[in-house]
Amino acid sequence: MSSETLAAKRARLAELRTQTARLEAELDAAVDAGLEGGGMPRNDWANQGYYLTYYATSGFFLGIVGALASLMFNIVGATLAGKDPLQLIRVYLTFGLGGKALDPAFNDSLALAMGCVLYIATGMLLGIIFQVVLGKYAARSGLPGRLACASAIAVVVWLVNFYGLISWLQPLLFGGNWIVDNAQLPWWVALATHLVFGWTMALIFPWGEFHPYRLQTEES
Repeated sequence: MSSETLAAKRARLAELRTQTARLEAELDAAVDAGLEGGGMPRNDWANQGYYLTYYATSGFFLGIVGALASLMFNIVGATLAGKDPLQLIRVYLTFGLGGKALDPAFNDSLALAMGCVLYIATGMLLGIIFQVVLGKYAARSGLPGRLACASAIAVVVWLVNFYGLISWLQPLLFGGNWIVDNAQLPWWVALATHLVFGWTMALIFPWGEFHPYRLQTEES
């Protein structure tokens, strides 16, 4: 290998080292100035501890799990009590079908299946409320704190839904009050259903918890 070739390589290496040092200095200056690539101001994404849209989205999907858990709780409970396993869905369907849904002769498989789908869809909407509130106020409270918070949310949602809305809305629209009728759905069963939903959301909350992205150049 000739001395000229070695000299050229050394010169090239020195040039590259100079360019590297210059680029590192520019990157350090950009970080210190709070700028990202392109000269745009860097947002506080990496330092953001609460991301509302993320919790709302994750709650929407985690609500499916909560709804399935509460539905299975009711199916098992109703079966053990010697009642129709889908009694909850029948009561739920009275908000649209009226007292017809509670008739033992009513055995429309499609309607009952749609009732299950609507029940799960309702759980998805309620999941947003639970996940958002848990993320805001109980994310660092551990499981006991989340369970307590979820229980409080469940009680509030039950009271508002049943006695703040349905108790007057169903008679107004459908001429009956089946959902809050203790003969059809005892109050404690309705409350327990909401609690099971809430406890499930508290248990699976970490599945949808937001963890901020940390840049490798940041110091923890």
